[in-house]
Amino acid sequence: MRLVLAEDHALLRAGLIQLLEGNGFEILHAVDNAASLAVALRDPAAEAAVLDVRLPPTQTDEGLRAAIEVRGARPGFPVVVLSQYVEQLYARELLASGVGAVGYLLKDRVSDVAEFVDGVRRVAAGGTVLDPEVVATVMARQREEPRDRLSPREQEVLALMAEGRSNAAIGVRLSVTEKAVAKHINSIFTKLDLPLDEDDHRRVRAVLAWLRV
Repeated sequence: MRLVLAEDHALLRAGLIQLLEGNGFEILHAVDNAASLAVALRDPAAEAAVLDVRLPPTQTDEGLRAAIEVRGARPGFPVVVLSQYVEQLYARELLASGVGAVGYLLKDRVSDVAEFVDGVRRVAAGGTVLDPEVVATVMARQREEPRDRLSPREQEVLALMAEGRSNAAIGVRLSVTEKAVAKHINSIFTKLDLPLDEDDHRRVRAVLAWLRV
């Protein structure tokens, strides 16, 4: 998997390069500003991107806007966004396409290296990996949405699905059996009117339907 990496802090960029290359990714381009990122994302050899939200020249939202633009030009292009904060407007726009392959992780909460690498792999494979705070922030502005069809327990399960967790991991978190988790997930699929498909695809579609504006 050939990645574009955008991070303006030299030490963090070097650490991410070492981490990702050590886990089987190829860093096709590693850049530290918005102009270089725009060029890198036009490379047809790029297969996914890991982007810091705030890049020079303005240190505001360059990385996130670049993520939205590349997914507009290449629908479904896998992007993992790293941020200090939840940029609510752009986070919702990033999720709005409904095609998956999106990660939004808060830097201060990425403490498990293996979990981060697994998250990048999940996104590259078409999944979603969202920080719990991102989920909570997006959900805070929901009105009459698909979530209202779900029971409180089903909402808990779906929130954990949004974080990219497996059925077994969800079961551990909620202190229920994996069979009970599967039952909740099947109910979620039914209530969100998701037709039969590969389970991984339906998981992504369920999360995006729940979070969509």
